[in-house]
Amino acid sequence: MRVLGVDPGLTRCGVGVVEGVAGRPLTMVGVGVVRTPADAELGHRLVAIEQGIEAWLDEHRPEFVAVERVFSQHNVRTVMGTAQASAVAMLCAARRGIPVALHTPSEVKAAVTGSGRADKAQVGAMVTRLLRLDAPPKPADAADALALAICHIWRAPAQNRLQQAVALHAAQAAKAAQASSKGRIA
Repeated sequence: MRVLGVDPGLTRCGVGVVEGVAGRPLTMVGVGVVRTPADAELGHRLVAIEQGIEAWLDEHRPEFVAVERVFSQHNVRTVMGTAQASAVAMLCAARRGIPVALHTPSEVKAAVTGSGRADKAQVGAMVTRLLRLDAPPKPADAADALALAICHIWRAPAQNRLQQAVALHAAQAAKAAQASSKGRIA
């Protein structure tokens, strides 16, 4: 499985591609940051993020895109920029028919470090270790993007089984309801 992780941000949007399957060693395919100038007009910044993500999608051809789920922050302006960059990443993936998964920061931290309260240094250290890198990716946004991809690879099998179980249960319930309604009609 090849996953593009996206740590959304207007100034620095972290991107990282990881390949592998749960339970096996993972490989970093690429890591970087899409940057936009803080003084540029918002529309131009969003276009630059779109172009950057499109270039990563073209070059690395991921099967999935994992994006950090936007959560409430104290600074409304920051959360708005993060949400806008997140939407651009989801749009780019959806346009190509690539499934998108959203993961909360605490889910990612817990998956990678074992603690949902880990700090950026701990996440960077574990990403370095898990991907057998010489040093943590810089800036932290790049390490966070790799952590998102790792989280998705590790969580996807369980999420898929859960979704299949829910779908099976819904189908069985619908079939039972249909059979019950036929019995009342006759």
